[in-house]
Amino acid sequence: MAIKINYEQAKFLTSATRGNQLVEDLGAEVAFAGRSNSGKSSALNTLSRQKALARISKTPGRTQMINFFQIDPLHRLVDLPGYGYAKVPESTRLRWRNLMECYFEHRESLRGILLIMDIRHPLTPYDWQMIEWCQYYNYEIHILLNKADKFRRGPALNILQRVQNTIKGKNISIQTFSATKRKGLEEAYEVLDLWLIDR
Repeated sequence: MAIKINYEQAKFLTSATRGNQLVEDLGAEVAFAGRSNSGKSSALNTLSRQKALARISKTPGRTQMINFFQIDPLHRLVDLPGYGYAKVPESTRLRWRNLMECYFEHRESLRGILLIMDIRHPLTPYDWQMIEWCQYYNYEIHILLNKADKFRRGPALNILQRVQNTIKGKNISIQTFSATKRKGLEEAYEVLDLWLIDR
């Protein structure tokens, strides 16, 4: 019988502001990354079928910790700090960078990164930095072009094709997604299941 993960069971476990506060490195986890205002927390909430699992702040850059959510004893979802917000102090950026590098460098249970982008502003310089980090540490990436409901299907697919052409050869998968309209969930679940169960 195939293993099935019930993402609705996800619940807050703990937050980390320093490398020594990370959850014990066992089992498997998938991290959600994205620029501030990309809809990262909304995507996490939608995929867990919960309204407020990840806190959604009206102030971009507010999430300054790595937040761990436990689905079951062996599977977790991880909300990484949002990046790219200009008003964040340089000292805060440096602290985030050190925390992220510590997480990526040592995390054996991390199976892949769901990289959330606003479909209206894909592949920002900060997104490229995240892609470079993930590939340097050899983690798989799946891009969710979020807020696809802002476009009709044709223009949204055109943007998808353009981004696909730009990342061609980098072994990154990609899809359109809408957290608010709940579109693209099944494709995202396939990736989550592949990373969490089949590895």
